[in-house]
Amino acid sequence: MKAKFIFSILFSVFLISGCGDHSNHGEGEDAGHQHGAAAESASRKDHDGHIVVEPAIAKKFGVEVAKIQPGSFNEVVKVAGRIMPSASDMSVVSSPTSGIVRFAPGISDGAKVSAGSLIATVSSKGITGGDPNQNTRVSLEAAKRELDRLTPLHAEGIVTTKEYNAAKQRYDELKSSYSLSAASGRAISSSSGVITRLAVRQGEYVEAGSPIAVLSGSSRLTLKADLPEKYYDFLPVIASARFRPSYSGEVVDLSEIGGRLVSSSSSAASGGYIPVYFSFENNGKAIPGSYAEVYLIGSSRSDALTVPLTAVTEQQGSYFVYVKCGDHEYDKVQVELGRDDGRNVEILSGLKPGEDVVTKGAVTVRLAETSGNVPEGHSHNH
Repeated sequence: MKAKFIFSILFSVFLISGCGDHSNHGEGEDAGHQHGAAAESASRKDHDGHIVVEPAIAKKFGVEVAKIQPGSFNEVVKVAGRIMPSASDMSVVSSPTSGIVRFAPGISDGAKVSAGSLIATVSSKGITGGDPNQNTRVSLEAAKRELDRLTPLHAEGIVTTKEYNAAKQRYDELKSSYSLSAASGRAISSSSGVITRLAVRQGEYVEAGSPIAVLSGSSRLTLKADLPEKYYDFLPVIASARFRPSYSGEVVDLSEIGGRLVSSSSSAASGGYIPVYFSFENNGKAIPGSYAEVYLIGSSRSDALTVPLTAVTEQQGSYFVYVKCGDHEYDKVQVELGRDDGRNVEILSGLKPGEDVVTKGAVTVRLAETSGNVPEGHSHNH
């Protein structure tokens, strides 16, 4: 047992010394380094030892490591935005008559409806003055009876043509003003889509022709991004965008769902913001009217050092990644972040090309760091 214990200590010292620049040992030669170099490596040498995560545990909890190298990265500006229905894809359901609105079951903001669906019924029962369409129906029936009476008399020459034409004109006018849909009181959707807004409340009185609901078709949507005026110089290089809806953690890339830039102009600036519009195919996950975090994507650089956002952890306002320096060992490294595109973030300082960075499962390594299992070396119980 004593021999195993000595071997364990020697093995631990070997692993610690093999982790390169992330170790906090060997101060003799470092004393002569310039202040800038010392500052650059300070974040790597302010921890005792290395974080130990056994390979089996790392595999079980999905810890993945990737070697980082400079690559292409687009300039990105993060702004606020909103998902809106395309103007050409909107329709309005209007009231067929005057009366009180009663919505059909299941009708609400965000509800999906198909063409021919009942949106609401409108009734004038109990309202002073009654239903104008009903009054028209009564007059139409009377005009029809009068026309039927005069038609054979006109054929026999008993009634003049002038009298017959007047009766027919009266009937035609009433017939054109009478609406069968108004008589039924049924407000029907003429197309499929999603209800983006109910224009009235349950039990509210409406006039004939008043809007009851606004629908957006499911084919295309519009993303409006509000670019602050201080980024005016970024406007000409905007090529595409990604967005994260307020109700979801998923980042959607417009290039993957048929997105395209529609318009952007500083002449339309309002309240310190320049609106930038994109059109895209609705993938079934975007809700018209919802807000979103938008990543406006501009020109590309080929020398950027980036890591996935999943690799970064935040502690007390500082940002860190974990670098693998052995079979079991990881170093916690403080980094300075640049811009991110919703998926990857640029590393301005703290990492070097070729280092093995934890890209997934960083939380697992962090838990190992904070659980007390961070000895100067490591040992096994036998």
